[in-house]
Amino acid sequence: MQQKIEKTVTQNGHGAQSRLAPAYAEVAIPLHVMQTFTYRLPLSTRSEARIGSRLLVEFGRKKVTGYIVAMMDEPDSAVEISDAEIKDAEELLDAEPLVTPDVLEITRWVADYYAAPWGEVLKAALPAGLNATVEQVLSITTEGRDELARLPHARTVTAKALTLKILADAGETSLRFIAKHVGEARARAVARELEKVGWIRIAHRARTVTAKPKRRKAVRLLPPEMHAEADAARSLTAAQRRTVEALMSEGGEAAFASLVDKADVSASTIQSLEKRRIVETFVRDVRRDPLANVSLPEKDDLRLTEAQSEALKKIETKIEVGDYAPFLLHGVTGSGKTEIYIRAMSATLQRGRSAMMLVPEIALTPVFSRRLRAHFGDQVAIFHSSLTTGERFDEWSRLKRGEARVVIGTRSAVFAPVSDLGLIVVDEEHETSYRQHESPYYNGRDTAIVRAKKESAVVVLGSATPSLETFHNARTGKYNYLHLPNRIANRAMARAEIIDMRSVFAEKGKSIVFSDRLLKAIEETNERGEQSIILLNRRGYSSFVLCRSCGESIHCPNCDVTLTFHRSERSLICHYCNFRRPTPQKCPNCDGVYIYFVGEGTEQIEEILKKHFPSLRIARLDRDTTARRKLFERTILEFGAGELDMLVGTQMLAKGHDFHNVTLVGVVSVDAGLALPDFRSAERTFQLITQVAGRAGRGSLAGRVLVQTFHPNHYALRHACAQDFFGFYQEEIRHRKTMSYPPFVALASLMIHGDELGRVQQTASRLRESLDDANKDRACRILGPAPAPLARLRGEHRYQILIKSRNRPQLREVIDMGFADAASKGCDTRVVNIEIDPISLM
Repeated sequence: MQQKIEKTVTQNGHGAQSRLAPAYAEVAIPLHVMQTFTYRLPLSTRSEARIGSRLLVEFGRKKVTGYIVAMMDEPDSAVEISDAEIKDAEELLDAEPLVTPDVLEITRWVADYYAAPWGEVLKAALPAGLNATVEQVLSITTEGRDELARLPHARTVTAKALTLKILADAGETSLRFIAKHVGEARARAVARELEKVGWIRIAHRARTVTAKPKRRKAVRLLPPEMHAEADAARSLTAAQRRTVEALMSEGGEAAFASLVDKADVSASTIQSLEKRRIVETFVRDVRRDPLANVSLPEKDDLRLTEAQSEALKKIETKIEVGDYAPFLLHGVTGSGKTEIYIRAMSATLQRGRSAMMLVPEIALTPVFSRRLRAHFGDQVAIFHSSLTTGERFDEWSRLKRGEARVVIGTRSAVFAPVSDLGLIVVDEEHETSYRQHESPYYNGRDTAIVRAKKESAVVVLGSATPSLETFHNARTGKYNYLHLPNRIANRAMARAEIIDMRSVFAEKGKSIVFSDRLLKAIEETNERGEQSIILLNRRGYSSFVLCRSCGESIHCPNCDVTLTFHRSERSLICHYCNFRRPTPQKCPNCDGVYIYFVGEGTEQIEEILKKHFPSLRIARLDRDTTARRKLFERTILEFGAGELDMLVGTQMLAKGHDFHNVTLVGVVSVDAGLALPDFRSAERTFQLITQVAGRAGRGSLAGRVLVQTFHPNHYALRHACAQDFFGFYQEEIRHRKTMSYPPFVALASLMIHGDELGRVQQTASRLRESLDDANKDRACRILGPAPAPLARLRGEHRYQILIKSRNRPQLREVIDMGFADAASKGCDTRVVNIEIDPISLM
């Protein structure tokens, strides 16, 4: 399992060996396989093939796109297989490698450390539009044309006849195109039948990538010496003069369409000028800029505080040395961490190196990217999943060509093709969204630290609430510790208060969403012309639907969770697999008509507040409302400009936003987060409250935070309201040490999943036996198998095994040896997901 990039050789094929260039390529396949595979390169591609290029290869019965990770003159002698048994590669897809050496190296580390397939990591490292897929191409044979001629004309055309007719007209076409006419499943079946009788041929080819440069026709003025003297002497028509003047006003070059509009001329006018060699038309790349036509903030000329200056000086000293140095920048909310990031980036660029900034959420990129663009202009590239395919391709291309030297983005931006990286900033380093929650599993923060080490760069981890592992590393001297204990201009931290909802329930005699104290605070805040934020980390309208007749709640058929009621869509939705069903009028279990909606979500919170305060301008921000990038950005900017009075939303409101007129933050409830069966639940709750409290009082006005809870004495809430990180750390780290959890042990989670419960249980039991055998001479602690906290998810049953060890190499040895032994005994290890250093055990 530990990825030493085992060189497994595929079967069959022939080929001569070239002495001029490497004849064999080691290929990583983007499938759930842990080893790489050796292929013979066709003679025609050997001189062009490069490490980092994509290669179309046969894998089993399929054609797949792989990535060249090594090239050699001879197959690995350690693999006992003859040259005649090695398969030939089908097609080289890139003349210029897409994967740079630095990115190839960091993906190799991710694959090795996280026990992830290298091919899947490489696929994740490239923009989605660049990952070519392989498609089936159908063509008709002579026999097929003869059969089509014999078919009788009929009103109803069969799928076979229609397929043959399409192919006869087109010559060849893709299976996708046939599926549009006869359906996907029917198209596959028909293709197999027609190929079997010899009426069509099926081939494979790399499907055209969706990301390409955007090109547009343009016009430019030619130098005067290129005009023929006699021709130049001839006077220009009025339309031609307008065209030349318009071009001169644009710097001598303009898009064809815009020039026609601006000069108010026809295309023939430009063609006449082209014949006279006064202008020429050409095709140029047009950049799809994510920040096109947006207003940028003014560059602030801020004076640093003493603590900021001291922190920046230490970072700049390491940047000048040009060697690896990790920093934890621990600053309270509003202490000016962003200004340090920008100045450190500026120092890096002045030394001729590049910089990278990672943010945990797409929600933070609009503000940060605008601010960086204001400072660094077009040197800034943006990376996140809400960009269009074209925008992502253009930004990635600018980085790869070296045109952009600063990149800002979410988790996957850690793989950006930045050359000569000198600084990496990881903002809000504690956030769980830096962890990829599907294969390949990796942590963007930890990958950034390793990439900085490999490229001799400085890495700055910033947070007001560092993760316990990061703070522990700083306490033990692994990271340099920088502390910003005060807000800018010594502004006071927001005053936090706990509202005991047990007392509210006793007073009202029923459960209510908002206490009188919180409602009064909202009213007073609005009367002063100030803004407020209301947080509930649960989207939807109601948590679940209950039948009062039989007591049954409506569950997702694919997952072990109840469906959440979304009033705006009039549907019950699963937040894990996105299963949807209409809201029932009666109970599906007993036909009872007494349907009860239980619990609150952000939709209901917004509705209640609008009824209480009809004059307030209220907007909601959660995953439901942020699906459209422009809408989300507009809401954030409108709130920042004071055009909204209140924001209601989930945890995305707690991260990094700087709203100077916000003086009240209300937390409706965090009790559900505290109750999760996860060893990090207290830490996450503390971080959430501390971060959202930091949104209040960032301007000249004092801030206030009200937290409603049924657990007012919990240590996480107590320390969060006191803004006491060190007190929380001391209490939480003691629990971690007692219970043997990170940072005192290395932790791995093995999740066995599948459609059949019995087979999942059997696989889990066999794997546990193999792990026990591997652990006989080692000191790892193995727990399970047991049903996962979410025992069924997306239609699959799930069992979990946890492995703890104070010795990380031993942990990997037990996993590697256990998996190898289980596989040798017929256990299907492909149904096991390995998570090294999991951030959640759910």
